[in-house]
Amino acid sequence: MRFTPLEIPGAFRVDLEPIADERGFFARWWCEEEFTAHGITFRPVQASTGVSPRAGTVRGLHFQLDPVAEAKFVRCTRGAIWDVVVDLRPDSPTHRCWCSIELRADQGAGVFVPAGCAHGYQTLEADTEVQYMMSARYTPALARGVRFDDPRLGIRWPREVATISERDRTWPLLTD
Repeated sequence: MRFTPLEIPGAFRVDLEPIADERGFFARWWCEEEFTAHGITFRPVQASTGVSPRAGTVRGLHFQLDPVAEAKFVRCTRGAIWDVVVDLRPDSPTHRCWCSIELRADQGAGVFVPAGCAHGYQTLEADTEVQYMMSARYTPALARGVRFDDPRLGIRWPREVATISERDRTWPLLTD
């Protein structure tokens, strides 16, 4: 696997390094030892899948509060997404900054999202599937979000928003 740091400290693009032969290819997409070698302490305790039938669907921006703040490793396994990481860590040099990365199933890359960051994405193709591994169990009482269209963030989504849940549409705006 190849690890490329993103603009948010602790966030990485993780690319496959496939070994190909006449059968196709084989590649490792998760290895605790390789993550640790890149300074990433990540022990997944839960995995989830999201499927979106419509292109332009937005999911997020989600995070969890302590003591269950979660790191995530996210991969697009069918279709394509425009993935967004928002740094909400008060002591971070990139506090309230965001970065984005396109993840395509045909490329196999993933994104590591550190704890303390919100995460969301927009589907670029119909019938897109995304898989997540998380470092903490989903805890509804501590689940939070930031509005996808918060003017303080100024996220420029690549497509018109075709579908978004009521919950994601009504998360609070960031305050000072």
